[in-house]
Amino acid sequence: MVAPPLIELEAIRKSYGSNARGPDGNPAAATEVLRGLSLSIHSGEFVAIVGASGSGKSTLMHILGCLDRPTSGHYRFAGQDIAGFSADELAWLRREAFGFVFQGYHLIATETARENVEIPAIYAGVSAHERERRATALLTRLGLGERLDHRPGQLSGGQQQRVSISRALMNGGHIVLADEPTGALDSKSGAEVMLLLEDLARAGHTVILITHDRDIAARAHRTIEIRDGQIIADSGRRSDAGSRASLDAAALIASMATGVAHTASFVADTREALRAAWRVLWINRFRTLLTLLGIIIGVASVIVMMAIGAGTEQQVIEKMASFGTNRLYVIPGGDNPRGPGGTLSEADAQIVRDVPNVSAAMPFLSSSVTARYGSVDIRVPLWAVTEEAPRVLNWKPSRGIFFTASDERHLSTVVLLGKRVREKLFGTADPVGHYVLVNNVPFQVIGELEEKGATSGDTDDDNVILMPWSTGSYRIVGTTNLSWISVLIDRLDLADQTARKITDALETAHHIRDFQVYNQAASVKAQTETQSTLTLMLGLIAAISLVVGGIGVMNIMLMTVRERTREIGIRIATGARQRDILRQFLTEATLVSSVGGLLGVFCGLAIGAGLIAAGVPAIFPMRAIIGAFVCALLTGLVFGFMPARQAARLDPVVALANE
Repeated sequence: MVAPPLIELEAIRKSYGSNARGPDGNPAAATEVLRGLSLSIHSGEFVAIVGASGSGKSTLMHILGCLDRPTSGHYRFAGQDIAGFSADELAWLRREAFGFVFQGYHLIATETARENVEIPAIYAGVSAHERERRATALLTRLGLGERLDHRPGQLSGGQQQRVSISRALMNGGHIVLADEPTGALDSKSGAEVMLLLEDLARAGHTVILITHDRDIAARAHRTIEIRDGQIIADSGRRSDAGSRASLDAAALIASMATGVAHTASFVADTREALRAAWRVLWINRFRTLLTLLGIIIGVASVIVMMAIGAGTEQQVIEKMASFGTNRLYVIPGGDNPRGPGGTLSEADAQIVRDVPNVSAAMPFLSSSVTARYGSVDIRVPLWAVTEEAPRVLNWKPSRGIFFTASDERHLSTVVLLGKRVREKLFGTADPVGHYVLVNNVPFQVIGELEEKGATSGDTDDDNVILMPWSTGSYRIVGTTNLSWISVLIDRLDLADQTARKITDALETAHHIRDFQVYNQAASVKAQTETQSTLTLMLGLIAAISLVVGGIGVMNIMLMTVRERTREIGIRIATGARQRDILRQFLTEATLVSSVGGLLGVFCGLAIGAGLIAAGVPAIFPMRAIIGAFVCALLTGLVFGFMPARQAARLDPVVALANE
């Protein structure tokens, strides 16, 4: 059975401009470049396609290299019609079978000679070590062993073209498509390139040379002349063509399914994309820095605003807590003034203490007594409380000590004075250790309470004396009926639920609701929620700058796509798929946002540290820092997606022609 031709074109037509409209608004006539062209090329041939400018040579090359599709007709590769090939299958075919050598070299300016040569192998999933070894060997073979790390701008035209040939051979280069490879070279460099192409043809590579120079075309084994999109002359296939062909086309097509599925790992792809992205951004670092500023300002603003909001919220809560705002109060007497008066006892405090979320339930007895020291006596409020008072009332001694549970059990005659009481009785002297008469009963002063500097109604909290509840109830006031029960709770968000449970428990014990529960913690919760909402609003206002930064990222990426259109075409020609291009530009957008986010976090923390040093309340919640950074990252992804998608959808022929 005779093997089919490597490449077979049948009645190929290619038209441009069928969707364009004329000045009158009507559809303009399409321009037909190729007009029913038919051609067969066998493996191992050295073919020159010659013709004047505008004859359709370049269009034919783009179709032969699977960079473009014909408007009509059939293109068969090893007997398979490529019309049924997917975009990924065409990319694989370009990568595995073809190698392009362009008149303008088409090297990526930011990559070194070796990195340019490695590009086809990157998209083939070849390991970094193997890519480097193979690229080094190819460049050394072509006389560029000492120019491996030079960028295109540091190489002569002939050297750049040799890099281009090395790239064409990176994945085998079984079919070399050379479009005017000597057109931009001097005669000496052009002769060297032609010798290289002749060597490749002798080695079994299929070489298709596109040229307008008949002297160059004469060095090929077969010459095809094209004019006005049609073949007008064909010297015919040489009898020995294909005897040393380097490509088994049938085997290549048979391996397509496996080849398309085989790509580099996600980690390897991402690492390569990051490397290329970092180089591009570093080369354009001033422009990149300007783009970063929007992200930096946005992230820093969010962090600082949230820190100030959280610090202010904490400060407000602490100040409110000093007034007992995380407490409930149970007082005797029902809602109905005509109902029973009701009383509360120490046993009721124990019932309340057993309710979930109750941290402490302290019996509280309030009265008024006469205190005397020396010749000074005053009438002051008395608070009879337990040893839990420092925690429940958030009120500690400024000097001396608080009484203990032992003092409570033994009805000890000890007392603590408020600051105002100490001033009235002792002036500036230290009262600790002295005795005062309380209703003519001697009490030892064991401490002075810290100044609260606040009032509760008409009562000055600093103008009181505190003694053990047992002592006050039995020895001074003469009753065990409580004025109220002070309840300390753990979680403010459960304040309402806790109040209901206390009510249910006491009502069960009393068989009547002859008491009331005042939920002061609920007001704290409401104020805390209000402060949290204000903090969130501050964060959202600051987040607007993140959106502005995201727009900056999108603008810079759109500009980057325009500037690097030819690079995109080169990558597609060397086997990149749409998702490879999409990943590359998304990686660049994400890298910009990530670097901006990290710098923004650093700046935000630095500004916050300065504010704290200046006395501004600020707390840096880790959630806000992580959230701001993640938002910056997402901003890069969201705003970078449209430019990346635009890059991935570029027509490779249009991209390669871009200046």
